[in-house]
Amino acid sequence: MSDSQSIKSRSLLRSGLLVSICTFASRILGLARDAALAYVLGASAGADAFYVAFKIPNFFRRLFAEGAFAQAFVPVLSDYRVNEGHDAVRELIAAVTGSLTLVLLAVAAVFMAASPWVVYVFAPGFADNTGQLALASSLLTITFPYLLFISLTALAGGILNAHGEYGVPAITPIFLNISLLVATLGFASSATQAELSIAWGVFAAGVVQLLFQVPFLARLKLLPKPKIGFSHPGVKRILLLMGPALFGVSVGQINLLLDTVLASLLETGSITWLYLSDRLYELPLGIFAIAISTVILPSLSRSFSSQSAERFASTLDWGLRLLLLIAVPSAIALCILAKPIIATVFYRGELTAHDVDMAAMSLQAYSIGLVFMMLIKVLAPGYYSRQDTKTPVKIGLIAMAANMVFNLILVWPLGHVGLALATSLSAGLNALLLWIGLHRDGSHRFSKQWWLMLRVLLLGSAFLLAWLWFYHSLNITWTEISSWQRVQHMALVVCVGVLVYGLGLLLAGLRMRHLRAQD
Repeated sequence: MSDSQSIKSRSLLRSGLLVSICTFASRILGLARDAALAYVLGASAGADAFYVAFKIPNFFRRLFAEGAFAQAFVPVLSDYRVNEGHDAVRELIAAVTGSLTLVLLAVAAVFMAASPWVVYVFAPGFADNTGQLALASSLLTITFPYLLFISLTALAGGILNAHGEYGVPAITPIFLNISLLVATLGFASSATQAELSIAWGVFAAGVVQLLFQVPFLARLKLLPKPKIGFSHPGVKRILLLMGPALFGVSVGQINLLLDTVLASLLETGSITWLYLSDRLYELPLGIFAIAISTVILPSLSRSFSSQSAERFASTLDWGLRLLLLIAVPSAIALCILAKPIIATVFYRGELTAHDVDMAAMSLQAYSIGLVFMMLIKVLAPGYYSRQDTKTPVKIGLIAMAANMVFNLILVWPLGHVGLALATSLSAGLNALLLWIGLHRDGSHRFSKQWWLMLRVLLLGSAFLLAWLWFYHSLNITWTEISSWQRVQHMALVVCVGVLVYGLGLLLAGLRMRHLRAQD
């Protein structure tokens, strides 16, 4: 490896580490935010109304700002930066900013004016409760402008990332959690209408996230002077690329939308219970699976570009083995410790013991599919690295259809737990189909190290299970002890669990050299 390649590799490693640390900090603050929300709102009709009003702009954020737009904008911007020069980049940014702002203002105006109908589409079950529907509509008129601010924030983040400034966009999401913590604990806890104060916290978060990035754009001399530019060649290219990207991203978001729609038809609190359990299973998914996915994609791309099929298959196999070492114990822990975890993080204030039980059941249902959800994050890059975006979309559509069928079958006998279980089953189907496609064309082959890996996983998991079942047999009533006692118990069970699992791995023969990738 040349000196320049070595420097670049170290730089990418530092950037990846910085992003991982910021992501971890954001996730932890996110849990604190959700604990504060549960403390103030509980699982009431008002809580369900707020979560729907919060989910709607977030639905479009994931679909548009952080999904289709980001995937289309960054490649075009990078091309302009390499081939057109700084002035052309400034012109492109100005045209994109003006055009994007105009579209978002129009969308926000329409959705805010039609908020009762928008809420009805996302949560038709609220129609039976006119007060809840009216509250959710009012909250939506406050929260929906967040889409405008966060989309412009995504635009700014794309510009900074394209110019090697990874830290600022990674830090930015933290401000949403801080803003909601301030709004919830500083204002909502003493307000007559707590949900309204928290909704204004969402609005403020959008403004703060956008303003935070402005000085860094100015330092790069890329602070835009917006102008309408739909006829600009770069804007046209972005719109062209957004079509298939929007279609691909929409698969997962439609599943989330259907879950919310069906949950609104269930008993009061169902939306909140699903939200709380969803936040906890997203923690290992967001930190570990995405980190491994981020590391593995460039390596797979290099192997594909150099036509090294053997190295491609070896790298993918390494990613799967490493992921399972984290995913399997995470799933076991979430399943067995579902109630203790929910109680430790969320049980205080307005949240009741019944809410803890209900959220714990949906967390157990989610834990069944956690391994599959994490595997998808490693299997999908096996296609993207070969510039094959069609196959994952086709498989995603099959999984989406299956999820809808599972939802409709399971929601009536199992309620909100059925919705979580349907998500797990469809994730299993998605992961299986992704792997079959890669295995069929030789992109993945099981190495000899899988015999060691199976032995290691079995013994490590057995040790972990024995410890968790022992602690479970102590019959601690988690909702009857103090918050501090819950934290102490949880710290003990987690720390000992990590040590016991690690001991099992070592006794089974796992060594550090087995964790290294061959690139």
